Amino acid sequence: MSDTPLKCTTRHVRIFSATVEADGSFKASPDRFTLDLDPDSEFEWEDGPLQQVQARFQELVQAAAGTPMSDYNLRCIGSELEGFIRQLLQAGQLRYNLNSRVLNYSMGLPRSPETI
Repeated sequence: MSDTPLKCTTRHVRIFSATVEADGSFKASPDRFTLDLDPDSEFEWEDGPLQQVQARFQELVQAAAGTPMSDYNLRCIGSELEGFIRQLLQAGQLRYNLNSRVLNYSMGLPRSPETI
């Protein structure tokens, strides 16, 4: 494996085939993945939805175990997580952070409790 980690960057998910060092740098790793979830704080994360996304991430990584990891494989995992986040939002388990610097409602317009 090269010294450059594989990566996947979507709107709300960043995945690196690396570990984060104490100085904030990445160290490439063929068997460790780092998830950076919602880097722009577009959502208000409570423990339940956060744990669900992390558990889904672990499931997807375990399902890919034993196959050569590539940018494409990481993009598939990232896309799957984006869809899962959208499901949580549509189910009312996740909310937009209205104090976020980003208010583009990238996963669809907010829903009021009457429309859920």
